[in-house]
Amino acid sequence: MLKRILVTGGAGFLGSHLCDRLVTAGHDVICVDNLFTSQKANIVHLLKQPNFEFIRHDVTHPLFIEVDEIFNLACPAAPGHYQYNPIKTIKTSVMGAINMLGLAKRVRAKIFHASTSEVYGDPHVHPQPETYWGHVNPIGPRACYDEGKRAAETLFFDYHRQNKVNIRVVRIFNTYGPRMHPYDGRVVSNFIRQAIAGEPITIYGDGSQTRSFCYVDDLVDGFLRMMDAPDDCSGPVNLGNPTEFTIRELAEQVVELSGSSSTIVRERPLPQDDPKQRQPDISRAKSLLEWEPTVPLREGLRRTIDWFRSIDIENYRPPTPNY
Repeated sequence: MLKRILVTGGAGFLGSHLCDRLVTAGHDVICVDNLFTSQKANIVHLLKQPNFEFIRHDVTHPLFIEVDEIFNLACPAAPGHYQYNPIKTIKTSVMGAINMLGLAKRVRAKIFHASTSEVYGDPHVHPQPETYWGHVNPIGPRACYDEGKRAAETLFFDYHRQNKVNIRVVRIFNTYGPRMHPYDGRVVSNFIRQAIAGEPITIYGDGSQTRSFCYVDDLVDGFLRMMDAPDDCSGPVNLGNPTEFTIRELAEQVVELSGSSSTIVRERPLPQDDPKQRQPDISRAKSLLEWEPTVPLREGLRRTIDWFRSIDIENYRPPTPNY
């Protein structure tokens, strides 16, 4: 059945790929974004489609619109971006959730929330299952994002219990792919940008900290399966790739796949509260959604490197001074 679907943060990295899938499926898609850290270039190819509409709007303000489903993705997600304006970040998470949940309640729309693995903080449990409550510093420099997302989850489940709002909550682990902003400060985009330019690959600490990297197409497939799941599947559900790599291993693969002459150098200390390990337990996604990633890291990195080579880096600038 074709639906009228709102995507907040729809011009961002993940949001634009989601909009692509929904438009292709024939849905009437309304993309909302304030372009604080996202790029209009990500959706320019969709503007000519009759079933796509772009509205420049900040979700910290109410939005009055009639829709069947809401994907709530709006929030700066890279550390350099969310730490640049931490008050704006937590307002986006909390007030944005309140405004979108209020909209969902009013029009009886099903609403999906993109939470994050950062709700687990620097974990004491590895890999991280949805039952783990996390280990988060509530007053540190990352708290605007970590605690903002935790509070948003609280709001979603309170609206579900108190007002019977039909919710879906996923926790996203590290994701990469085409349309990552070259200056978003994430490790994949940093390494690829440096490798293509022949610059030294800079790592934090000794590179032994681990992450698990999910290709964007796999993640969006998880989004769609979660939204279409039975109504008793409210979540939270981890979405990510359970294969774990050290940051140094990632750097070595980027250098190899890009054919770069870059060297790998240790230049910076680990940021405060930076998690040492990050790996999802996706048992719940497998059982409830029949979902698991299919794109191996090498293949995903190859596609991402090809995209980085296809763009003119001069057309991009750091969205914030922190990158």
